[in-house]
Amino acid sequence: MRPTSGTTIQRPDLGALAFEYMVQGSERGFIGLELMPVFEVPEQSADYPIIPIEALLKTPVTKRSPRGGYNRGDYEFETGTYSCKENGWEEPVDEVEAKLYRRFFDAEEVAVIRATDVLMRGHEMRVAAKLFSTSVITGTSDVAVEWSTPATATPYADVETAKAAMRAASGLLPNVIAMTWKVFRNALATTEIKTVMQYTNPIQVMGEEAQKVFLANYFGVSRVLVGNAIKDSAKKGKTFSLTDIWDDEYIGLYRISSGGSDLREPCVGRTMLWTADSPELLNTESYREEPIRSDIYRVRQQTDEAIVFAGAGYLLGNITA
Repeated sequence: MRPTSGTTIQRPDLGALAFEYMVQGSERGFIGLELMPVFEVPEQSADYPIIPIEALLKTPVTKRSPRGGYNRGDYEFETGTYSCKENGWEEPVDEVEAKLYRRFFDAEEVAVIRATDVLMRGHEMRVAAKLFSTSVITGTSDVAVEWSTPATATPYADVETAKAAMRAASGLLPNVIAMTWKVFRNALATTEIKTVMQYTNPIQVMGEEAQKVFLANYFGVSRVLVGNAIKDSAKKGKTFSLTDIWDDEYIGLYRISSGGSDLREPCVGRTMLWTADSPELLNTESYREEPIRSDIYRVRQQTDEAIVFAGAGYLLGNITA
């Protein structure tokens, strides 16, 4: 399907490809959408109601006397705000190049996957900048021994201390723990964790998904999410410099949303998606640019990665020496 020059058309056929690539993101170490699931909103920016934590945890008098009335809740909603911003990326496919290489790959599919990857990496960076920030997630403490010191690190006690502190501050317990691939490998290498499994099912011979399940059970959470997405931090034209998007100095404990449409659900954050301009999380379009004899493939979105309740998160620092 080729657009006429200057006319932008929607490409649901390529959108399905972009969506499939995004869904497979967790296999490539993208965890941002799992930590902040999508919440569809009808306006670009607005307020939204938040139930204050004290309203959920108060223990008011519920006893009613004969002929008397029932006591009633009188709390007021707190207000959160979001403001969606547009992010997008275009990839040109030159007509000559498409013909030269068509026996090796489909140029338009490669262009859409490339643009999708750029958007996913940007979203991941925005989520990581909030959820691994001590200025956003203010419940924090440092471990006494880094997890990169395998002989004496105490991951279980560290996580239990963090869970207790989070519960005392907010009444919530985490359902996921997020860490980098390096921290994940360091945790598995600790004497503490290897000792637990040495006589039953040595963790070193498990597949990675089984190792994540084991750690989730060990720490008492539903899932362990391993951020393995990498970025090139060098400027264009400079020698590439690969760094992790997520910081090795932290692990994050979070209460995340189930992904439903109820904002009353206590959770750390959501990806607000403005559906009037961005009906899908990844909107795929194409148009013709005749002066350069190229078809342009665009992937775009309108989102805000909004913190719903910072108390639904806790950061353990000093994780890596």
